[in-house]
Amino acid sequence: MLSDVFKKSKGVDLFHGILGQEKVKKQIISALIMKRHIILVGPPGTGKTSLAKSIAKLLPTLEIEDKISGKKRKLSGEERFIRIQGSPDLTVEDILGDIDPVKALKFGALSIEAFTQGKIFKANKGVLFFDELNRAPEKLQNALLQVLEEGKCTIGSYDVDFDTDFIFIGTMNPEDYSGTEKLSEVLLDRFDLINIHYPHRIETEIQIVNENSEHLKEVNFPRELLNTVIEFIHDLRKSKDLEKFPSVRASMGLYERAQANAFLNHRKDVIMDDVMEAYFSVLAHRMKLKPSVRYLMNTETFINKQFKDFLEAKGLKSDLPQI
Repeated sequence: MLSDVFKKSKGVDLFHGILGQEKVKKQIISALIMKRHIILVGPPGTGKTSLAKSIAKLLPTLEIEDKISGKKRKLSGEERFIRIQGSPDLTVEDILGDIDPVKALKFGALSIEAFTQGKIFKANKGVLFFDELNRAPEKLQNALLQVLEEGKCTIGSYDVDFDTDFIFIGTMNPEDYSGTEKLSEVLLDRFDLINIHYPHRIETEIQIVNENSEHLKEVNFPRELLNTVIEFIHDLRKSKDLEKFPSVRASMGLYERAQANAFLNHRKDVIMDDVMEAYFSVLAHRMKLKPSVRYLMNTETFINKQFKDFLEAKGLKSDLPQI
């Protein structure tokens, strides 16, 4: 299936819509050529979902027969991208399916006709994307293990042969993020883990921001100012005082909010004051101070201090407006 697509496209950038992450792209291609299931590991805002969707787009179009109308129709790779959002209240029945009580009365509780398929069956010949796999409860992890290892799933009191063929792509936030569950070593053994990081180059992140943010045509964001904003975000990611760092979404948020502020302030060009008006609203919840730092200052004071020091180090104006 997809392995043939990669084999025939050697040397071609199949992920041309994904900026940067060259090593990650190569590892994904390497794993999928050999039909390996993968987990993309990284903090929020590193493009894990975008990468998974771009894989589905590469799938060849299939012709299937509609069970209701009996007519044949074409199904694109994007339509065979099935997403599951990991959460503590997710059940095995949500993923694998359940017994329909009405059909059970009609056909019998143990009949296959009484079984209503879950999302995992809809991913046949496609991509099953399990976002934040390490937020799923242990019982669900065990059910997935049975599917991946034995090709069977247990529903109620009987087993269902699982003959679907799909690519499993999971994502996982670092274990120190709140609300995460530890994945069993047995389940992890079924996957290849690929680590994703924030863009290393400022130029790459600027390009991502320009191509993925909302734009106000009436307002110009000077390139030099945007470079300063993104450089500060990169500076924060290197800080030893943070245990959670602002993502690319923070960069996009600052870009969009600064434009909106300039528009509301009747300016055609964004200035630093417009950026600073949005800093706390965009950044504060996307970063987390280490306990030792939180004892000394709050997030607002930290952002102000860091940005003032950053500007002074660059020889720029540092008398910032209050957030």
